[in-house]
This record gives sequence, structure tokens and C-alpha cells, in this order.
Amino acid sequence: MCQMNAKMHFRLACALLMLSFNCHVLGKNLKYRIYEEQRVGSVIARLSEDVADVLVKLPYHPAVRFRAMQRGNSPLLVVNEDTGEISIGAKIDREQLCQKNLNCSIEFDVITLPTEHLQLFHIEVEVLDINDNAPQFSRSLIPIEISESAAVGTRIPLDSAFDPDVGENSLHTYSLSANDFFNIEVRTRTDGAKYAELIVVRELDRELKSSYELQLTASDMGVPQRSGSSVLKISISDSNDNSPAFEQQSYIIQLLENSPIGTLLLDLNATDPDEGANGKIVYSFSSHVSPKIIETFKIDSERGHLTLFKQVDYEITKSYEIDVQAQDLGPNSIPAHCKIIIKVVDVNDNKPEININFMSPGKEEISYIFEGDPVDTFVALVRVQDKDSGLNGEIVCKLHGHGHFKLQKTYENNYLILTNATLDREKRSEYSLTVIAEDKGTPSLSTVKHFTVQINDINDNPPHFQRSRYEFAISENNSPGAYITTVTATDPDLGENGQVTYTILESFILGSSITTYVTIDPSNGAIYALRIFDHEEVSQITFVVEARDAGSPKQLVSNTTVVLTIIDENDNVPVVIGPVLRNNTAEISIPKGAESGFHVTRIRAIDRDSGVNAELSCSIVAGNEENIFLIDPRSCDVHTNVSMESVPHTEWELWVIIQDKGNPQLHTKVLLKCVIFEYAESVTSTAMTSVSQASLDVSMIIIISLGAICAVLLVIMVLFATRCNREKKDTRSYNCRVAESTYQHHPKRPSRQIHKGDITLVPTINGTLPIRSHHRSSPSSSPTLERGQMGSRQSHNSHQSLNSLVTISSNHVPENFSLELTHATPAVEVSQLLSMLHQGQYQPRPSFRGNKYSRSYRYALQDMDKFSLKDSGRGDSEAGDSDYDLGRDSPIDRLLGEGFSDLFLTDGRIPAVQL
Repeated sequence: MCQMNAKMHFRLACALLMLSFNCHVLGKNLKYRIYEEQRVGSVIARLSEDVADVLVKLPYHPAVRFRAMQRGNSPLLVVNEDTGEISIGAKIDREQLCQKNLNCSIEFDVITLPTEHLQLFHIEVEVLDINDNAPQFSRSLIPIEISESAAVGTRIPLDSAFDPDVGENSLHTYSLSANDFFNIEVRTRTDGAKYAELIVVRELDRELKSSYELQLTASDMGVPQRSGSSVLKISISDSNDNSPAFEQQSYIIQLLENSPIGTLLLDLNATDPDEGANGKIVYSFSSHVSPKIIETFKIDSERGHLTLFKQVDYEITKSYEIDVQAQDLGPNSIPAHCKIIIKVVDVNDNKPEININFMSPGKEEISYIFEGDPVDTFVALVRVQDKDSGLNGEIVCKLHGHGHFKLQKTYENNYLILTNATLDREKRSEYSLTVIAEDKGTPSLSTVKHFTVQINDINDNPPHFQRSRYEFAISENNSPGAYITTVTATDPDLGENGQVTYTILESFILGSSITTYVTIDPSNGAIYALRIFDHEEVSQITFVVEARDAGSPKQLVSNTTVVLTIIDENDNVPVVIGPVLRNNTAEISIPKGAESGFHVTRIRAIDRDSGVNAELSCSIVAGNEENIFLIDPRSCDVHTNVSMESVPHTEWELWVIIQDKGNPQLHTKVLLKCVIFEYAESVTSTAMTSVSQASLDVSMIIIISLGAICAVLLVIMVLFATRCNREKKDTRSYNCRVAESTYQHHPKRPSRQIHKGDITLVPTINGTLPIRSHHRSSPSSSPTLERGQMGSRQSHNSHQSLNSLVTISSNHVPENFSLELTHATPAVEVSQLLSMLHQGQYQPRPSFRGNKYSRSYRYALQDMDKFSLKDSGRGDSEAGDSDYDLGRDSPIDRLLGEGFSDLFLTDGRIPAVQL
């Protein structure tokens, strides 16, 4: 018994692990063997170990799960999804599961999860038999009647014992208790069942012994061996001269499985030469036939017709073996026996069967997959079978319904239904598919099965606004909490994936959070005002509304921009900013000499509103009954309509209304007090108008002043830079005396021509007038400009005397020379000076000090070298310089002649020099 228990828990993983990679098969076929009657929960296999070579190739190997595709609420074998352990889920009784079939197995399929890289494993678990049943006879007492005249060797069939076990555990042999007259022989029927025949081995004599009781034992070969027995009660009767006899001892009949009930199978004919009751034959089944035969067939006891009493099925029983006996009605009748073997012929009478297994158990007609799953996602597992044999059992399977799905064969009659495209629930949420299985028999039989594929929703669609920008308007001065508008976003997803909530993203307006201006209902997108809007403060509010779904694992969002325009209302009165008002009154002065059209004043007003609400117009409503004043409605300029000299009054009080064009119109009323004042001189209308317009804003005056100051500073800087640049260039003085004395010694050098522009009059403190030399490159020293300036002042200085000293050169004038010019005779004194210079009375007397000449002068300038017209280019002047020539006219003569001639006007007067 211990050995049997060890076998019961024995687990064998079969070596047949068929790895298939062609287009029709996925994964492996796995075969295991277990013994029946094992304890529930016993582990028979571990898929994670047995298919490790396949799993290691999957990208998500550590997270792989297993799903058994089985039908029924209480499967015999269960699969742990996480570990892949196959264990016993319920008691397995092989005799109940497979009856007498030699091959008994449990088959199902296991797929891997997730299904993106689907692997299919076909599991076949063979259930092995244990010797848990003993052979049994249907009757514990088997009566047998034999005539004493029965010949040696006569055979009488006995009841068969039944053992539901198979193989060595099934019925193996019969044995008969020891005796001298009978023996048994074990025979096998066409269906494999064994039975025993009783054989007479010695002549019987009723007078010696009329009955026998022998024990018939049936036993198997199992471990432990089991047996069952029945008692044979054999009665010896008197001899009957003649017994019935069949034409044949055995018959073989072919019976189509679709034969109708009542079909005549065989007309038995047994003969008995006796007459009367001894010759009348009765037909019947032998007493040891099984109840199954009695239920299926019927024999006419008088005529011997064997007919079909119940429909046969080749798929259940392929053959029948019937023992029939014929017995006359005479005393001590000895029955004759005949064996009839009926072979059932298969016909295409079974339609193919279709079994569809889905991922979600419970609803057999609906398969659920998620939208967005990749191509080749698992939908269903289809298994087709046909109980017929041969071509009648060969099946062709097809899938109809939609091109987004395909049927792929895995092994034998198993198929996978996979997706052929990525599905979108928002486009189509349900598909109806049809599986058709058709055999190859004649005529062909087919089975059709429909099922539905439901597409589960995933959060793959963000909320969608109809527009990316919404523009709305609301009037200012609204009430807090006022409804503004509603923005909605649609989400085609289902459930929480399509549940949209709305929020306003944080932003700031004038330093305040947007949430202090507006709010939004998170459930429906309705927008409300939180404060009173003022167009003059904020004319437009722009904010972003976010729509977010409640999907998982990730929430999706979308945004839209809302532009809220604040519509202006006429809620601001005009405000007068000019002229200056005191107690809403302005005082205006009008000159007495103002003519008609004189500009009195301009009323300047502003309105914080916009549009027509800010368009202002002015009108005089009181105080102008005589129409002395006119006002422009648009510019609000007030003019006189008559001359002020002709008006008897000197004061007026004008009431002016400044109003906008809004609805309703708002206005401001001001009082203008106009007063006439008198000028010393007559004032024309045009002049007075310019005076009245001199009222400027303080800010404009400040700006103009600053600009003027900057301009003056810029001019001063430019002049200073120009003067510094000029003094740098004039680094040497021209000495007239040295130049003249050395002029003739340098014939090769070009003569230096002195022009009258090189001599200017320089005023000094004591009234002397020195002659200064300037380079021609300085356009600012042009004598033409000097003369133009002096000429412009002749009329104002004609009576002034020339009190100046003409200094020619330190080399031509003695140290103690000084020419005093009187105010009475300026022309005579100048003529004397010119005469002395022409006569050459003053010769040059050089005095060297280093490389310069030193002289003391009575005038203020200390260094006259810088006023030299030209030197030789060296640091001193010598007699050999080309600037000096004793034999010709001195350039000084020509220069002085031209210079002083310009001092005299055409009328003989010397123009005055203005400092």
C-alpha cells in the first residue's frame, strides 16, 4: 500500500517538449503524467522552470504571468498565475473521466501575460490508472442447466465480470474451483473484454450427481491484485433427443451508425427435427449478456429477428458482441448458442464542435481587449473537434467578421484569434466575429459560433476644446459673482478617463492673482466674476483655462486661452485740467484792445472713459446772452465775437458745460470769470492772441529749459576745443624785422606773401592797436568778416576817436617809440605813421638771446613771436632768410598800406573798433 501511495504522488515531466517556431504554432507542447486519486493541491509541474528557455527570451521575463484557458467552474487542474505551478484542483477519478478508454488525459492551454509577446503552451496531462477497482459479476449466482447427454467438449458461455480499471489493473483472467467434470477457457471479445466458457470435460450422469456448485473467480493483474467471484449452480437434466442447431455458430454484421431504430440486423434460423413442443424453438439473448446489449438490440423470440432497438454511435461503441441462444420447448431442452458480432460503421453524422476560451471567464460570448494594444494581441483561443473519424473528422476553421482580426493555427485543431491592427475604441467599441468549423465529410457538416469583442477604454484622449482661444466681453461695473460664460472640453474616453475638471492657471494682473478676478466651476467650466470690473483700471483680462481628465495611470490635460474684454460704460464725468480752477471757477483776463476773434482761453478737459464716452463737447449755457463770446464745441476754444472796446461791460461770468457723448451723457459745469484790463499801448488782435497762448505746462517749460542749457554747454565745449586746437598749431611767431633783413639772402626759397588778412587790430588797455599775424588756415580770422562787423557798427561809433597804438614789429620800432593818437586828428596821425614806415627811418636792431629776440614793449602782450607771420622754419631769423630783401619793397609796406586803407571809409572817416 505504501508503494501505491508513492506512485500516486509520482510526477513525471515527459521528455516531449516540442518547441515550434513556424507560423502555425506558438510556444511548446508539454506533457505530464499523474496518477488518479492524488491529493487535492498536489503540484504536478512548474512552468517557470519547464519553459525557462522560452521565457528568458521575453523582454519582461521577471514579470511574466500565466493564464490557464479552461472551461468550467471547478477545473481538475489549476495554474497559479504568478508562479506557473500546475496543481490538482479536484479529485480525479480516471474511471469516471475516461471510462474504459486506454488513453485518458486532461488537455488545456496556458498563455503568458501580458499578451504583447504571447506565448502559448499546450498542456497535456495523462491520468494513469491505479488498481482501485476489483472485478465484479453482475450476478452473484449464475444458474446453468446442462443435459446429461451433453458431449464432452460442450461449451457454455458464462457471465462476464466487469472491471473499470484498464491495463494490468483491469480483468485479466478467470478461475474455477476444482472439480472433475468442468473446466473453463478464457476468451476475448472484439472489444477487448474477456469472458469465460464452461467446458464439459467428462460425461455427466444425472443419477450419480444431479447438480454442482462451483465458484467462478475473476481477477486482475494490478498491485495489489484484486478479484471478484460468483457461484455457478449447474443443474444436470435428463437427456433430450434433439437440440436446436444454428446454421452458423457466429455472424459478423456491419451496421451504419445512423441506421434508424427498428432496422433488421439478422434473421436467425435454428432448426430442431423434433415435432410438437420439442421442435418449437424460442430465441433469446444468453443470460450473461450485458445490460447495454439488451438496451440496444431486440430479438424476436419466435422468428429470431435481431433488430436495432436504440441508436448506435460509432464514437461511443465501435462494436458489439451478442450471444444468442435457441431452445425448444421440450423437457430437458438443451439450448444452442450463436455469437453475433456487430461492427458499427462511422458516418458523417457529427457536426464539428467549437469551444472558445476568452481571457475573462464567466461570459463565454464576450472577449475584452484594450484599445491601443499592439498587433497580434490575444483575443481568444479556439478549439474545434469532430467525433467522426477519417475525413469526417478533419476540420477546416475560418474566421469572419472584420479584417482587424485574424485566425492563427497553433497545433492540431487549436487556433488563436489575434488582432490584426491597433484598435481605437473611440472609432468602434464593439466587433462581432464568427467562427466557422467545417469538416471534410460527405456531405460536409459545419458549425457556426458567434461572439463579441468589446474594446476596453484607456486614457488615450486628452480633453479637447473646440477653440484654442475664446473671446468674450462683459460690461464694467458688474456685480460680483456675475456669470460670464462657459468653456467646455470634450473627452471621448469613458468613465474617469472622460471625466473633465476645469481650473484657471495662475497668472497675475496688476500684481493681483487672476483668481481674485474670475473663478471657474470645476465640473462644467462656467466662469464667474469675483469682483467689480473697471474698464479704466483693466480693459482686458487674459487667462488660461486647463481641462484635466481623471484617467489613470496618467491624467491628460489641454489648455485654452480666454480673453475677457471689459466693455466701457459712461461712468466717469469730464475733468477740467485747464485753465486752473478754484472752487470750479477760473478767472480770465482780456485786454481792452482785444478785437473780434481774440482767443480768450481754451478749456482742456479729460474723460477716463473710452470711445464715444470720452468724446467731449463744450457749450456756454449761461452768461453769454449778448453773444459776446463764441466757443468751439470740439476744441473748447473761447473767442471774442466783438471788439472789447465797443463793449460797455468789463466783467462777465460764463457758465460752460463740458459733456461727453455717452449714454447717459455726463457733464461738468465750470464758471469762467472774464475781466477786461487795459494796456499802455494798443494791442492788435494778433499780438494779443500770441500773448494769451503763452500759457504752457510747467513740465514743457522745464523740458525746454533743460534742452537750452544742454545746447549752450555743447556750444561752449565746441568753441573751447576749437581754440585749443588753433593755439597748438600757432607755435612760432613771425618777426617782421628779421624777416626783412634776411629776405634777400634766400633767393631759392619762395617768397612769403603777407596779405591784409594777416593783420588785425587788437585792442589793449592803454589804447594801442597792435597788428597781429594769423595763419590763413583759420577761417575765423577772415578780415572780410572783421570789416563786415565794423561796418555794421559805423553809425553808432562815428564820433569816437581812435586811441590806439599801431605796433609794427619790435625790430622796426625803437624801444622808446610810442605813437600817441589824439582824438582830434586820427587821419593825420595815421598818415604820419605810414610815412615814417615808408621812409625806413627805423632800421632793425636785432638782439639775440639764445634762439629768440627779446624786446620790452609798452603794450600788454609779453611774447610777440607767436604773432610772427612766417620764419625760416628754424628757431631764429637771420639776414640770409628769404623773407628779407633790402632792395625791394617790404611786404610790411604793402600790408600796412592795404590794412590801413581799409580803416578809412569812402568819406575819409576811420571806423571805430568795438570790443
